[in-house]
Amino acid sequence: MEPFTRVCGTVVPLQMPNINTDALAPGPWNRDHPDDPGGGLLWNYRHAEDGTPLAEFPLNKARYRDARILIAGANFGCGSSRETAVWAVLGFGIRCVIAPSFSDIYPDSAFQNGLLCVVLPSDEVTALASRIEAMEEPSLCVDLHTQTIEDGDDLVATFLIAEDRRAAMLEGMDQTMILRRKEDAIAAFRAADLQRRPWIYDLAPD
Repeated sequence: MEPFTRVCGTVVPLQMPNINTDALAPGPWNRDHPDDPGGGLLWNYRHAEDGTPLAEFPLNKARYRDARILIAGANFGCGSSRETAVWAVLGFGIRCVIAPSFSDIYPDSAFQNGLLCVVLPSDEVTALASRIEAMEEPSLCVDLHTQTIEDGDDLVATFLIAEDRRAAMLEGMDQTMILRRKEDAIAAFRAADLQRRPWIYDLAPD
């Protein structure tokens, strides 16, 4: 997993609330294009029924091309638990989503794949989106070391990420990699527990 330290780049504001995982990763696209999840990101919002790109949709605008950061509405990633909804965002090139709130499951899947989910108060998210829309070059830097969002030399906002999760993302570690770091401790616990409760480990048939 690619570490997340400091990401700077184009920011796209998309203030739609309740963007669900089916919208983020449409089933038909995933079925027909399993190797390109990013190409299907918000397909039904970005295109007309005949497949023509909608010029006014933010992700299709030239000024937001190659976006690295997404400013979203409340309850982002609601719906099913499909992990492809995270892969679609990452596949499009976005490494950070800033929103007033996320669904319960989406941030966990995002963490496992290196996508940073930042929660800010609703008024701050709205102000940040307005700020981006007014910029000639809509860009920000999100720094996970300092947990800050910056606009050039100016501090725009601060955020908090759980320390264990922050440390893991800085090193590019998912949950499995974290557990593997503790293999010696796990083995030592098991050996001691085997002495205390041998019947727990007696799985051989009679």
